[in-house]
Amino acid sequence: MADTALIALLLGVLEGLTEFIPVSSTGHLLLAGHFLGFDAAGKTFEVVIQLGAILALLVVYAQRLWAVFTAAPHDPAARRFIASVIVAFLPAAVLGVLLHDIIKTVFFETPLLIASMLVIGGVILIFFERLAPEPTVDSAEALPIRKALAVGLCQCLAMVPGVSRSGATIVGALMLGVSKRAAAEFSFFLSMPTMAGAVAYDIYATRHELDLSAWGEIAIGFAAAFVTALLVVRWLLGFVSRHGYALFGWWRIAVGGLALILLLMGPTTV
Repeated sequence: MADTALIALLLGVLEGLTEFIPVSSTGHLLLAGHFLGFDAAGKTFEVVIQLGAILALLVVYAQRLWAVFTAAPHDPAARRFIASVIVAFLPAAVLGVLLHDIIKTVFFETPLLIASMLVIGGVILIFFERLAPEPTVDSAEALPIRKALAVGLCQCLAMVPGVSRSGATIVGALMLGVSKRAAAEFSFFLSMPTMAGAVAYDIYATRHELDLSAWGEIAIGFAAAFVTALLVVRWLLGFVSRHGYALFGWWRIAVGGLALILLLMGPTTV
């Protein structure tokens, strides 16, 4: 139990560190769990602890969200922003329900696929950041509805672990002329309904597979993810504004490449 609690703590910290950067937190969690011999009931641990990171995001953006929702009754710009997030959320919501069983029983159980997607996604992130046009949208709240829908369609690619939800939405936004900071912030706002919905549906779909010990692990991972994500969110926007996303692309390639080597060498646990 002590060893399991420690692993849950480490995975929670890993979740908080990686949820909002374009490296695929789910891919990192699944690969780390594979090599550490951590087998969560129904693979729900890896999904539910992401809610800890989302709670951290709500804390950081509470004042801004409150301003948007209180202004919505009389401010068309606030209503457009809320609508853009809803429109961007819908494609992944529909596809996530339709493909839930395949995602959990096939994609989540294929480490080679996850590691490969980390490498491929890293190359794409580096390549497309250099190709991105000059930004014409400098604020997450100003993203037009049609561009928001396109970003939402990009988010659907992250149904495959290793792709990265934030990575797919950020690359999509960059290619649509959104600035680096605004792309990251829109990805943040979009993650709130997306992850909340994913967690709620996953708990419902796997409710019969969970037990008291699983909830203990989830609680530890949730708390660790919350604290760590608070620090990362406050740091990330300033970093990408100054340095861009290339570092995260190289990180993906390094982690995915190492995982591929270990996987191809044979069954490995730490």
